[in-house]
Amino acid sequence: MKKRIFTGAGIAIITPMNEDGSINFAEFGRMIDWQIENGTDAIIVCGTTGECATMSEEEHLECIRFCKEHVAGRVPVVAGAGSNDTAFAIKMVKECEEIGVDGLLVVTPYYNKTSQRGLIAHYKAIAEATSLPIIMYSVPSRTGVNIQPATCKELSKIPNIVGIKEASGNIDQVTEIKALCGDDLDIYSGEDGIITPILSVGGIGVISVLSHVCPRETHEICQKYLDGDVKGSAELQLKYHKLVKALFSDVNPIPVKAAMNLMGWNVGHCRLPLVDMAPEAEEKLAQVMREYGLIG
Repeated sequence: MKKRIFTGAGIAIITPMNEDGSINFAEFGRMIDWQIENGTDAIIVCGTTGECATMSEEEHLECIRFCKEHVAGRVPVVAGAGSNDTAFAIKMVKECEEIGVDGLLVVTPYYNKTSQRGLIAHYKAIAEATSLPIIMYSVPSRTGVNIQPATCKELSKIPNIVGIKEASGNIDQVTEIKALCGDDLDIYSGEDGIITPILSVGGIGVISVLSHVCPRETHEICQKYLDGDVKGSAELQLKYHKLVKALFSDVNPIPVKAAMNLMGWNVGHCRLPLVDMAPEAEEKLAQVMREYGLIG
């Protein structure tokens, strides 16, 4: 078995912003502490939910560096370091390795896309540039690219490609990946609505948005399953289904930032082109949050 980065619930953490649009590091530190205190098993920084697409290279690295230093070894830190430009991804991966993160989350190329052969070449080149363990990120709804099971099998032969964040929403595909790759590729759910189903076919955790507002509960969905309490895990999955739907009622991370602000955090707005929820949509989100006792 390869080196495992983490099991359980890792948070795909948002990036808090000040009113002027700069990164609010004070609030970021508070969020990290609260997550760890409430059972979150890993911090995934500068991913999609962290708005890495609108960060400069300097901001991206500053955010990762701050996270790694603030976490101070309490849980693993996984840095988003993907790009649709393989050469730039390699540059970022090397920078992240210098910072000392515990692993990398590398999304498939987007916009220019590529073939399955191209994906193999892309990930192989990145893996050869670092000794850090890599979690591939397959999210076809955003990138237009799907890492097919046979491609996962080929890439799982590379020693430091250790996992995949699977956000296709296709359980049959996840099952096939597990059947082909076995213990050579750890599978993380990329969708909060199907954590328990993915665990049931061999997944080992989730890279979560729900963890922002329910860190302990998201951890428990995973931990109960991993401890053999399948019924308990399924019950929690179903209990929080409505809240998960509300957190994805607009483009991620728009609703989760709104939810955090409603809970009293100061995470600010998303950067353009993402805009705040319409008032009536935010009120629907707030109503669901009241039903779960998250706000008064």
